[in-house]
Amino acid sequence: MASSSEIKPGIPVSLKELSSSPMFKQGASLRVAGKLQSYSVDTAIAVITDGGASLMIDTHHLRDKGFRLGSIYQFIGELLIQPDNHATLQARVGRNVDGMDLNLYKQSLQLRRQFESELLSSRRRT
Repeated sequence: MASSSEIKPGIPVSLKELSSSPMFKQGASLRVAGKLQSYSVDTAIAVITDGGASLMIDTHHLRDKGFRLGSIYQFIGELLIQPDNHATLQARVGRNVDGMDLNLYKQSLQLRRQFESELLSSRRRT
């Protein structure tokens, strides 16, 4: 039986689709990527953006905090949603992915979802 303290995998989701995604729920374990727009050393809060969407990232639990504005970062963590629907990702993993093409990454997310949907449909038919 699985423990309630078990670490869940971060489900990949783009920033643009996050607010309308079924993954937009308290405690959801997510993987997000975007350009570092801002970072506050005092609060350890980063803001990443992609395609006009943004997300606050709480980096308190990360060891490496040598963030560079304008670089691309990927974070894995749990979503914390305030009563006003304002979301922050409590990051447990963060890494610089400057070599990653965000458009290609988004295409791969779409293909993955298409594959998973088709796989689920085929399992239901059998």
